[in-house]
Amino acid sequence: MRDSAPPLPRLPDVQRLPHVAVEIGRFMVTGGLATLASFMVFNFLVHGLWVTSDPWLAAQPLSALVIANLFGMVVSYRLSRYWTFRHRPPVHADGGRTAFFLINLVTMPLAVGTLWFSRHVLGLDDPLSDNLAGNVIGALMGQAARFYLFRTYVFRQPVTVGELVNPHLLTHPAHQLPDAVVESEEDRV
Repeated sequence: MRDSAPPLPRLPDVQRLPHVAVEIGRFMVTGGLATLASFMVFNFLVHGLWVTSDPWLAAQPLSALVIANLFGMVVSYRLSRYWTFRHRPPVHADGGRTAFFLINLVTMPLAVGTLWFSRHVLGLDDPLSDNLAGNVIGALMGQAARFYLFRTYVFRQPVTVGELVNPHLLTHPAHQLPDAVVESEEDRV
């Protein structure tokens, strides 16, 4: 008879983080990378970013922040669609692009407003004040609003097999159902 090897010890069961915590973590990484991209573009346009002593938009920091945020928005969409919310199908036929960019445009005044307040009310125009106001405080306010709005209006909750078989179990609006389920419901009526 062969001697059987002793069983390998099992690792203790570790509680997995709730899925929303993982999404928040990925969203924060995505937002951080998009903010870094926006930060680099903004500082190049307004302060030269150690590349030029004659920045292109030194006299127009609000315009520079809008341009930088548009660049960061593209970075954010790509990362959100293909990493952060990759398991969530988009709600809209265009992959959620229109809703994504609309939400970003609607929340952009948070960052622009904090930069305006810093510049025009507080009278601060140094690089540290600009970055704290527009790229830290404003970006964090916008990111909190966008997380909720993206999960609600751009990337829906995945549909389970049980919901596909029994569509009456679905708790979200019918316009968010997959086409096959909507067609089968119409056939029954």
